[in-house]
Amino acid sequence: MTSPAPDAPMRRWLPAFLAVALIWGTSFMFIKDALVELEPVYIAGYRIALGALTLLAYLAVRRLPLPRGVRLWAHLFVFSLFACTIPFTLFGYAEQRVPSVLAGIWNGTAPLTTLLVTLVAVRSERPGRRQLTGLLIGFVGVLVVLGVWEGVGGSSALGQLMLFGAVLCYGIAFNYTRWLMKHFDVTPLQLSVGQLVTSTLHLLIAAPLIAGAPPAPLGHSPRVYLAVVALGVFGTGIAFALNFHVVRTAGVTTGSMVTYLPPFVAAVAGTVFLGETLTWHQPVGGLIVLAGVGASQGLFSAVRRRPREQVGRRQRIDDALSRDPAGDGARTPVG
Repeated sequence: MTSPAPDAPMRRWLPAFLAVALIWGTSFMFIKDALVELEPVYIAGYRIALGALTLLAYLAVRRLPLPRGVRLWAHLFVFSLFACTIPFTLFGYAEQRVPSVLAGIWNGTAPLTTLLVTLVAVRSERPGRRQLTGLLIGFVGVLVVLGVWEGVGGSSALGQLMLFGAVLCYGIAFNYTRWLMKHFDVTPLQLSVGQLVTSTLHLLIAAPLIAGAPPAPLGHSPRVYLAVVALGVFGTGIAFALNFHVVRTAGVTTGSMVTYLPPFVAAVAGTVFLGETLTWHQPVGGLIVLAGVGASQGLFSAVRRRPREQVGRRQRIDDALSRDPAGDGARTPVG
């Protein structure tokens, strides 16, 4: 493969970058639409299965291999519990109790929960001042989102607890990703396919036990079908492929920046298309959370670096990316 170029013209990666932000940001709106007629666990099951089929087709077109090895697939079976099965299901049950906008804001805390899990579970890594500062800012942002001075209780509190559980699962999954990529010869795309396939197996077993027999496949309104296709084919399938394109073309740093945009997209989609209302502290808290994410990842210090230092850092990222033999993205730890 050719080495990715962070200095590549924006026209080569910006459309895909914006498309990923739009797809992931509107996912919470589509979950709300699907909840009108489907149980949350079946929404998770349908979107994961459709995402798996989409990425399997992508692998077939590019003639790329599936993950190999019984031991790796055993790890993927456990890994996908935290990467897909549990969080996708929790997001659905949470949105029965809270607006989709809040779900989008909570999703933006995933880098902070990743850092939190890293600091607690990975003994070889010690927190630096930057990480602790980011966690503190993010914690303040979460308190503002919750509006703790008004009191938190009832259905909304349970929904937000579910959202916290979902993003905590993401924190575990991202750290698990680092371990898998260190110990196995596997690319991010192969991990994505493997986790979706094994997560589909989870929900084939769990969904009927949790919510009873599946609903009749032809008994839904067009809006629900559109929501499920948008969540599965686009949100859990095509968006992954587009994000890999951004990473290959513009570099890891640019590719990771897409995580900052979905909360804003979710806020606009929820208020414009679903008529949801926001109190002032929810978007303000979301901005504080994103500031904490940026601080923990060194975004603000990176902006102050001299151009020459930035070029050197980009070159090191390019070198790391160019060593990915399958051409599926960076072999760098996620999160």
